[in-house]
Amino acid sequence: MGPPRHLSLLPAVEAERIAWPVPFADGIPQLLALKPRRAVALASGDPFWFGAGTSISRHLDPGEWRALPGPSTFSLAAARLGWPLERTACLGLHAAPLTRLRPHLAPGARVIVLLRDGAAVQVLGDYLGEVGFGASEVTVLEALGGPRERITQAKVADLLGKTFAHPVCAAIEVAGEGAALPLASGRPDEWFDNDGQITKRPVRALTLSALAPQPFEHLWDIGGGSGSIGIEWLLSHPTLRATTIEPRQDRASRIGENAARLGVDRLKVVTGTAPEALDGLDRPDAVFIGGGLSSELLDWLTGTLTTGTRIVANAVTLESEALLIAAQAAHGGELLRCELSQAGALGPKRGWKAAYPIVQWSVTL
Repeated sequence: MGPPRHLSLLPAVEAERIAWPVPFADGIPQLLALKPRRAVALASGDPFWFGAGTSISRHLDPGEWRALPGPSTFSLAAARLGWPLERTACLGLHAAPLTRLRPHLAPGARVIVLLRDGAAVQVLGDYLGEVGFGASEVTVLEALGGPRERITQAKVADLLGKTFAHPVCAAIEVAGEGAALPLASGRPDEWFDNDGQITKRPVRALTLSALAPQPFEHLWDIGGGSGSIGIEWLLSHPTLRATTIEPRQDRASRIGENAARLGVDRLKVVTGTAPEALDGLDRPDAVFIGGGLSSELLDWLTGTLTTGTRIVANAVTLESEALLIAAQAAHGGELLRCELSQAGALGPKRGWKAAYPIVQWSVTL
């Protein structure tokens, strides 16, 4: 079984040839139905690097299959361009939104992306222009390693009107005046569309430090506001997961839009009020309470979540501060009080303008 373009490259064989259908997932039951006959699935390059291998092997026992990988599209592209793969971002965007590029876009960066089809090349060029990187150099590589291989180098503006054929990838040398997303936690507030309900940059940096994300962990962000905590958690590592719980539908929609725009569309957004909305969710490794703090919520979290779960909560009002002081007395952990001031106009001169103090409780159950 394989795509028609792969089957057409085979020499004369006596085996039955079956064209893999579109969408790809429809072919897996068809392949599995061939058991116990011996079957071969044809796919491009390395099947376990944005390839078909994981999708197929999860349905089979370890002794039922064997993979014979070839050079990946990324390896072939790097070999044509002379790019070091260890310093090049490699993204499979053939079935994912182009906005996943956003965290990787910075002047001087190199990125290789797999694209859905030839038409997606122009969509990629449009996107790079929209975010301020229209000066980038794009190398379009078609049918790498096959008899139809073709390589085209062009500026983003020069892609207009050109046609490309599937399978295709694009290698981008990023250039332009667009803003690069900082790597450190505590990104500027301007990156997050909000209605004023946002954990401000310095406090967000302290909060992410207390949450201490580690690979493969899952966060509950309770009272999401703009989604900035959950989004920055996900930006820390590609294996991280996050679920944001937000009672207001307008804010929940904005959180989803912020996450998609910043390349972490995997953020799950739940519209509801905690603790009721927490039932049925995948259990977290860490919890942040940014809104909706109550004794009922604290009791539910400390009584329901497993040992080792980390909880971080921020309070501004005296009432919520008292809740955290009581929680720390009952469950331990650390209390931190943070007072921040920024220089601002004070008549004809300048002075310090203080923000409300923040009390933060962090604990490992």
